[in-house]
Amino acid sequence: SLPLLGGAVDGERRAFNKRILDIILSALALVVLSPVLFLIGLAVRMDSKGPALFRQRRHGFNQEEIVVWKFRTMRQEASDATASRQVTAGDDRVTRLGKILRATSLDELPQLVNVLRGEMSLVGPRPHAIGMKTGDAESARLVAEYAHRHRIKPGMTGWAAIKGSRGPLHTADEVRDRVQLDIEYIERQSFWLDLWIIAVTIPVLLGDRMAVR
Repeated sequence: SLPLLGGAVDGERRAFNKRILDIILSALALVVLSPVLFLIGLAVRMDSKGPALFRQRRHGFNQEEIVVWKFRTMRQEASDATASRQVTAGDDRVTRLGKILRATSLDELPQLVNVLRGEMSLVGPRPHAIGMKTGDAESARLVAEYAHRHRIKPGMTGWAAIKGSRGPLHTADEVRDRVQLDIEYIERQSFWLDLWIIAVTIPVLLGDRMAVR
């Protein structure tokens, strides 16, 4: 039983360190980026009718339901709260400003509040919308290990994101690849791995011109 006890203590220590990192960095980012957040929100309101923020029910830790916040990137009447139709290249639902926000991932910045509240982490599997579909099938039903990605809090960025698996999932193979990368991260998670993923996220995202988001 001693090895099991040691593993539990180690897991609690990792979770504590991860939470401290989340609180410090998300609070600091919210303070530093507050003028940027205000300007983006104002620009969204001016670019198209509707609120600046979009909220969506997504799966959190242990498949619990959480409400995730984003800057609105779609026309208000076309917003898809359940991700029943994933975004494609040239999607007519996405606003002019929305294309820029999605390409740069600036639409995700309001999730810093989700991180500070403890519903998300800075690093982890990206939270998928409840009922999200890949083609005509619910994404969660396409991969047997899908639920394993919920063994840790969802993140603003993650191992899958920096490895090229981000944005819409249009095929079962893409869902399978995403889940495999998420599980790989969960098994390897550490304070230093999280710091490295955070450090490389911006250059990786800005350097990828092919991703559809």
